[in-house]
Amino acid sequence: MADFRSDTVTQPCSAMRQAMAQAQVGDDVFADDPTVNQLQQFAAAQLGFEAALFAPSGTQTNLIAMMTHCQRGDEAIVGQYWHTYRWEGGGMAVLGSIQPQPLEQNPDGTIPLAAIRAAVKPDDPHFARTKLVVMENTTGGKVLPLAYMQDVAALCKELGLKAHIDGARLMNAAAAVAAEQGIDVWQAARALTAGYDSVSLCLSKGLGAPVGSLLLGSHAFIQQARRVRKMLGGGMRQAGVIAAAGLCALQHNVDRLADDHRHAAELAAGIAAVVAEHPKLAGKVLVHQAHTNILFTDIELSVADALLAHLTAQGIRYTSSSYASSEGQYKRLRWVTHLDIQPAHLQQALNALRSF
Repeated sequence: MADFRSDTVTQPCSAMRQAMAQAQVGDDVFADDPTVNQLQQFAAAQLGFEAALFAPSGTQTNLIAMMTHCQRGDEAIVGQYWHTYRWEGGGMAVLGSIQPQPLEQNPDGTIPLAAIRAAVKPDDPHFARTKLVVMENTTGGKVLPLAYMQDVAALCKELGLKAHIDGARLMNAAAAVAAEQGIDVWQAARALTAGYDSVSLCLSKGLGAPVGSLLLGSHAFIQQARRVRKMLGGGMRQAGVIAAAGLCALQHNVDRLADDHRHAAELAAGIAAVVAEHPKLAGKVLVHQAHTNILFTDIELSVADALLAHLTAQGIRYTSSSYASSEGQYKRLRWVTHLDIQPAHLQQALNALRSF
């Protein structure tokens, strides 16, 4: 199988499994698991934060951040397609009693600064208190530019708001910025997060760990976040067994993210070439640009069901959804490249398209 469904499907390599098997452990609820502590300290130092907190998932680290920054009845400004608003079960409202204020995004994924400013509520009992602005980088595979991220951080400081980054794929954004500016990936990551009060970093997506996310912030913020994590059931005991995988991922799998980006770009170019030469597909498949490791293709409904069934029969795994635009009705396929996708898998997908 060539599994393009997500970069969450990766398998731990032998070195990562060995690190997990040999991990020194303690009770992390008492903060005495040495491997968890090492992971937290390493990530905080690399990203320029005072402290970090290990939790089971990115959904939880985002929710912990929002519940730490906000009280019941406060408001968080989010993007219309941010995961914190649309794909995390409504947790900020259901569990945190935080009102989301979603804003429309530009085609490049950004939210206009003027829209953020205009959404801040006046100090009036008729309104929820605006306390937090949430960014997501990457978003739909797109990188929010470094200058924009810095502008948002400065705006939040001006307005007296807290700023959080859902960085599920932060290191993919950093890898793209690093390639663009000719700097180190960690340097790019520090630049992207500078001025933000908190960052959630997922270890189980492109970085390749089997489970876990980190929340980063100040000492005082993380101390309070630890209480929220316990409340949400995220306190784990001998968590060093899984933290070891996360540490291995941060130490060994950051620079190789550029390979995933290259593979996504190669897949996009290959699909476009097959579509152009294929009478059944020409004009019926739209191939979008792959900015990082996520590629979208839109397939007209007239051929979508047959093509998707064919790809499945050829051992190609993907995710799909219905999509409508001014051009018509489509099935949208999402292809995600990751450390278990090799050139042979790209060729397998292209051969499957050609044989349709």
